[in-house]
Amino acid sequence: MTVREILHIGHPVLRQTAEPVDPHEMQALITDLIDTMRAADGAGLAANQIGEPVQVCVIEVRPGSTRYPYKPEIPLTVLINPVIEAISTETFANYEGCLSVPDLRGVVDRAVEVRVKALGRDGGPIDTVVRGLSAGTFQHETDHLQGTLFIDRVTDPHTLCTWSEFHERYEAAFVDQVRALVDRFGS
Repeated sequence: MTVREILHIGHPVLRQTAEPVDPHEMQALITDLIDTMRAADGAGLAANQIGEPVQVCVIEVRPGSTRYPYKPEIPLTVLINPVIEAISTETFANYEGCLSVPDLRGVVDRAVEVRVKALGRDGGPIDTVVRGLSAGTFQHETDHLQGTLFIDRVTDPHTLCTWSEFHERYEAAFVDQVRALVDRFGS
């Protein structure tokens, strides 16, 4: 198991556009991403968050996540050279945080339905539609590969808050909103 350092906001690699890669040359990096994401109890991690500006990210929400207990399960997903396209104009207000922006959360408008095209860990094609809250997770992680952090997409800076303030003041209402989204889309 190799857990790598997660870079924080201000590090220039986080603002780089990642380069496309050959999946067969990325296996060790993918393992490091998975190990690091799981050790940090994250829902996803992009390669540039560990200092590698290449088009690779991993996403996983395990049942019983302590960091995101309201998120629906997402099986381990590896995306290489991903392209995401909104397939609906409908959006939802997502209270987001990021391992590279510690102790900060804010509201970001995310497309409620996206089409994800990428290569998987084995190099095979992925072409799938992701809906609901899970669509926000996929958009967040692929944003990293374009050098974009969630704070760049915060719709109102007044929504920025620490984790403790989120838990105390905003989480209950957000979870109610999330439940309705999850009930509607199952994800």
